[in-house]
Amino acid sequence: MGLVDCEVQTEVKFLLSAVESGEDGGFTRRVWNRNYSPQLDYNSVSREVFMRKGIKKCIYMLLILIFVGGAGIIFIGYYCPDSVCSMRSVPSVRYSEMRDGINRFHLETDVIGMPLSDSLRSGTGPSFEDVISRDFQFDIEDHDVIVFLHIQKTGGTTFGKHLVGDLDLARSCVCHRRVKKRCTCLRPGPNSDEMWLFSRHSTGWKCGLHADWTELTSCVDDMMDKIEDHEVKRRYFYITFLRNPLHRFLSEFRHVRRGATWKNARLLCQGRHATKEELPHCYETETWENVTLDEFMACESNLAINRQTRMLADLSLVGCYNSSMMKPEERGKTMLLSAKNNLKKMAFFGLTEHQEISQYLFEETFNLKFRVRFNQYNQTISDMAIQEIDSETLKHIEELNSLDIELYEYAEELLQKRFKKLSSQDTHFKDHFENMG
Repeated sequence: MGLVDCEVQTEVKFLLSAVESGEDGGFTRRVWNRNYSPQLDYNSVSREVFMRKGIKKCIYMLLILIFVGGAGIIFIGYYCPDSVCSMRSVPSVRYSEMRDGINRFHLETDVIGMPLSDSLRSGTGPSFEDVISRDFQFDIEDHDVIVFLHIQKTGGTTFGKHLVGDLDLARSCVCHRRVKKRCTCLRPGPNSDEMWLFSRHSTGWKCGLHADWTELTSCVDDMMDKIEDHEVKRRYFYITFLRNPLHRFLSEFRHVRRGATWKNARLLCQGRHATKEELPHCYETETWENVTLDEFMACESNLAINRQTRMLADLSLVGCYNSSMMKPEERGKTMLLSAKNNLKKMAFFGLTEHQEISQYLFEETFNLKFRVRFNQYNQTISDMAIQEIDSETLKHIEELNSLDIELYEYAEELLQKRFKKLSSQDTHFKDHFENMG
């Protein structure tokens, strides 16, 4: 007598017998009979039990797969590096956060702006509001460093020379004749082997030729450690100069036409350089010498276009130099919002068209005095150049640089607001302002 699986026997005891076919083609139901022999339908019952086992195994496997998949998604979301797991949709999410934060806390309050929430703050160091509240007053004898973000054709060279040559300091910068445009600016006091200024004229282009905000904020600290050959916790005070976008754009055009290229600029963002596919060359020869204004404007990858906005924005928000990551309109809005807020959070910025106000703001913000009075930049040449341009071309230049124009309007309002605030707190304002330098 063959052995019957115990599970099969149990199933047989409680299972109704199969449906049987009658002689007349109809169907009759056979109910359980104690005299019924299980061996008669053993094969059919065994198959049914086997199918039930298979279904159970499939369910178990499905549950296991769901669990493993969910755990994997959670792991990737929390532990996968951004550089590996970043998606195309990330920039627009970050843009939405910035836009909502600015609209709610920035534009609706004082029109000029307020700092973003901590989650959206960037590495610009103490802001203007921080410094004038005296919570973060600049201390040249401690470990504070002024970082000058030098944008092309904004009068930055002149201001940079003022920083290394004209400040009334206990320990002046020492400029070297053998090293062109280079001065050593060491601190007075106990930290006399440290530098207090990071700029073209003090350290050179250590973070790249005309490094922008994205490059500087990711580079300065490590570079200062290398320069001074030791690590120390520093506070960085970012400063810059802006200029009327039309004048600046035409000034760069004339400079490029004479042979300037800035080919050695690194254009570094998130650890990689801009590729030729992302920024095709505007010219095939060594320089763009003798370029016409129409040719200059026609090149879409010409970095002169909206240069000030690009150099003040966090480019990681827009996929760096990969313009395919976002729609042009959204990309422009994101860069503009980022540039405005980075400018807002800088300890100081000046405007080429407002030299005296800029000097006063610098002296009051950092409690440092210049031995000379800044000369107002001569705009005669720029004004004449604009007058020589026909209205249609001028309108095209304005359209191309619409982001810079909006940024500059914002900067003018913000500069006046800062000036009004500091001058109202200065009990000797009139004497101080008239006798600067």
